[in-house]
Amino acid sequence: MALRIVYAGTPDFAVPALDALVRAGHEVSAVYTQPDRPAGRGRALAPSAVKTAALRLGVKVLQPETLRDAAVPLSDERPDVMVVAAYGLLLPEAILAVPRLGCINIHASLLPRWRGAAPVQRAILAGDAWTGVAIMRMEAGLDTGPVYATSRTPILADDTTGTLTARLAQLGAETLVTTLPRIVDGIAAAVPQSEDGVVYARKVTKAEARLDWSRPAVELERAVRAFVPWPIAETTLASVQLRIHAAEQVAGPRSVPGTVVALGPAGIDVATGEGVLRLTSVQSPGRGVVPAASFAAGHTREGGLLGRRFGDVP
Repeated sequence: MALRIVYAGTPDFAVPALDALVRAGHEVSAVYTQPDRPAGRGRALAPSAVKTAALRLGVKVLQPETLRDAAVPLSDERPDVMVVAAYGLLLPEAILAVPRLGCINIHASLLPRWRGAAPVQRAILAGDAWTGVAIMRMEAGLDTGPVYATSRTPILADDTTGTLTARLAQLGAETLVTTLPRIVDGIAAAVPQSEDGVVYARKVTKAEARLDWSRPAVELERAVRAFVPWPIAETTLASVQLRIHAAEQVAGPRSVPGTVVALGPAGIDVATGEGVLRLTSVQSPGRGVVPAASFAAGHTREGGLLGRRFGDVP
């Protein structure tokens, strides 16, 4: 059964589901997405990934700053359902009440674990072995609604937030288009979330990206992967920012956390609170990303100390 759908989403994560709905034969009458924002070095206004996709598909685009007065325009669309994926605005109750089948969210975690803004980053940081997507009926609370369906995927040892988000986006699109007919037919029941296992995924900040070398190497390696593609893990070398794009945990000698304990073609080995972290891909200010070994040749030596800022006591 083809449904009349209003779609709401903003980043790349939300594009595969929009494409999948159109391919499945549903009528997407309008797309809500965030207003164009400044981007790039020139800070020119740029459309969201979902706006670009909607224009490609020939779908009407709406970009309100808020949804305070959006209930009437949404009603004019006569939607059977509203599908939401990483839109960026909370839906007021007046919006939730408009579609005949309600509002359905694609959430990038296995609810109730990792409700909130940054479920992918938090799952990697926590060392979770598995994650997935949940197709949820939206209600007033933050990611608290009952769940129609979930799909799981392992978190691979080399997954970054970028690679895992892309995989979850495809998984979410597939799960959505198979679940919608089951909702219409009454086969898919919306199961209330358990109150056990609720964990909130608070928004990631740039301040978290500064590596604390007193932490174990296993945690720092997760942080490096979790902060790709944003905000990118960082440290300092001689008071200069050094961004770390890739790293791995390796065996090595104990030393003061932050000390460069070895240099070689594989990278820069740095002592941590527990174990050694090998930096394999780094970036200095105004430069591109390079192999850490290439950077080290002219910038550091064994015994050098990372993480010290100007004014720190030696």
